[in-house]
Amino acid sequence: MTFPVIGVIGGGQLARMMAPAAVAMGFQLRVLAENETVSAVSAVPQSAVGDYTDLETLREFARDVDVLTFDHEHVPAAHLKALQSDGVNLHPGPAALVHAQDKLVMRAAVERLGLPNPEWARAANVPDLIAFGDRTGWPVVLKTPRGGYDGKGVRIIADAAAAEAAADWFDGGELLVEQKVPFSRELAALVARTPGGESRAWPVVHTIQVDGVCDEVLAPARGLPDAVAAAAQNAALRLAGELDVTGVMAVEMFETPGEGEGFLINELAMRPHNSGHWTIDGSVTSQFEQHLRAVLDLPLGSTDLLGGAVVMKNFFGGSNEDLYSAYPEAMAADPGAKVHSYGKSVRPGRKIGHINVVGRSISELDELRKRASKVAGIISSGRKATKESL
Repeated sequence: MTFPVIGVIGGGQLARMMAPAAVAMGFQLRVLAENETVSAVSAVPQSAVGDYTDLETLREFARDVDVLTFDHEHVPAAHLKALQSDGVNLHPGPAALVHAQDKLVMRAAVERLGLPNPEWARAANVPDLIAFGDRTGWPVVLKTPRGGYDGKGVRIIADAAAAEAAADWFDGGELLVEQKVPFSRELAALVARTPGGESRAWPVVHTIQVDGVCDEVLAPARGLPDAVAAAAQNAALRLAGELDVTGVMAVEMFETPGEGEGFLINELAMRPHNSGHWTIDGSVTSQFEQHLRAVLDLPLGSTDLLGGAVVMKNFFGGSNEDLYSAYPEAMAADPGAKVHSYGKSVRPGRKIGHINVVGRSISELDELRKRASKVAGIISSGRKATKESL
């Protein structure tokens, strides 16, 4: 048997969702999990438990794999460079991954490449922050360069007085301050690229955030002008090429109708991403299969939709702690809905799974949203659907 062994650092739901694709193609998947209870452990029999911030643990894990990839971007950059010096086959490599790890580095790269960027600056202290707000207009957005996700590490600064109240945020060093962009909606452009340079893009999608967390994804983004969609895809593909990204990359964007190219780049993620979960049931090639193909430098799969439109709806921890008890009702409510549960314990507000619903036409998007939300609500609440809702 010559099938490759793929190691994934991080045991969250992204690693878990790589498992079916790996099994289907005959690859061996191994996960370095944070603890025995994380999402991927029950799906990947060969899961090791260890500290991804410890270099020797990483070296031990990397010893028996053909390629090493990631479920998250939190591995220290110095460790990644050491592994690369050891000859470990890392995808993406540290020179690319730093653009997803550090928002200041990312902003500088987007600016260098001449791609649509909001106004931004490095802020070392409160006076820097106030100077930026006075120059560009209030409010502004203050971000920690590293470690923030799902709305964490982000603070809206309304005025100079609010800037003074944010002084404690500077205890960790320089921060990123950005213009608060007036936008019509949020978009995401998902692409994949191989080490050999082949790349493919999925259709640009509309992402809907609630309290800074992705709640729904509509594919494709309805009413997006063709020229804006093409420019957004091309920007993502150019970033992947110029930064030497390997694997899947998501480029989160703000749609800005009538301004510039019609969008501004918000953030990057160099791994499968919540904005691409719809691809599991809605695309010829899911983002998880594509990521494995890409990191192994295999030809990439088609990114065509399997229907005219797809909706993904996350479900979160709610009043129902026994998710399976709601499955009969949820599945009866919509036999066409696909349920994906992450094997996580239930906590209020915790992202624990998603629903995918595929339709024939983009004109069905509103109905698809209702269907996906109904099934997600049944699972989260455990309450039976009424006859009217069915």
